[in-house]
Amino acid sequence: MLFSAILSPFSGFNPMITLIPISILIGIAMLWVFAHTSNQHAIQKVKARLQAHLYEMRLFTDEPVLIWKAQWGLLTSNAKYIGLMLVPALVATIPMILIFAQLECFYGHSPLSVGREAIVTAHMKDGSDGPPPALQAPQGIAIETPPVRAGGGREISWRLRATAPVKGDLELVFPSGHVSKTITAGAGPQYISERRVSSLADQIWYPGESRLSSGPVDWIEINYPSASVHALGIDLHWLIWLLIISMLSALIFKRRFRVSF
Repeated sequence: MLFSAILSPFSGFNPMITLIPISILIGIAMLWVFAHTSNQHAIQKVKARLQAHLYEMRLFTDEPVLIWKAQWGLLTSNAKYIGLMLVPALVATIPMILIFAQLECFYGHSPLSVGREAIVTAHMKDGSDGPPPALQAPQGIAIETPPVRAGGGREISWRLRATAPVKGDLELVFPSGHVSKTITAGAGPQYISERRVSSLADQIWYPGESRLSSGPVDWIEINYPSASVHALGIDLHWLIWLLIISMLSALIFKRRFRVSF
């Protein structure tokens, strides 16, 4: 996949090395969308009305009727302003969801550290009392428990432990075939697929692997540990850093795009 190919060469480096330029590009892209999809003239008029109503509230402090009119005008102008801002926001929503889902694969989770355990769960499309599939793991991953059923027999779980750095495939072996799921252990950050799914709608949120073909498995998941990004002496979720940096870059470059917001 595109994001995997772009980000994988930076595995093991400080995530801010890639997160900063990505955040700046997203901020600039949002400015471009805003410049081409928003009604700048209408936005400037509404902002002028908002400022006028605020001045009225300061000037006519002893006139209850005028204050009430100014407050009502402030509310209606705010509603118009929000409506004008919704258009570029809606245009940007779909590509941002797709991009953020990809970035979550790289920044949102850490690979299993050596010695750490994890649970792998297969969610079946139909419950069954029959024998569970056999689980095969690559070298460097130890299977520590037999399969455990839950959720009316639809969920089957195993406990694994990483014994060495590895990037390979788990295999669920059925009488009619097998289903694979990538597993990653070692140092981070790395591009990680937390869940492999069969549904096209679910793949929007879990794009790290190709969809499961038609078969008995709905999804397979490994509970990787959550990751944070360390910078300036603090640890924050990658999305917070991205929002901070992208908003700063938007403020810096907004004059070049002649955008008002």
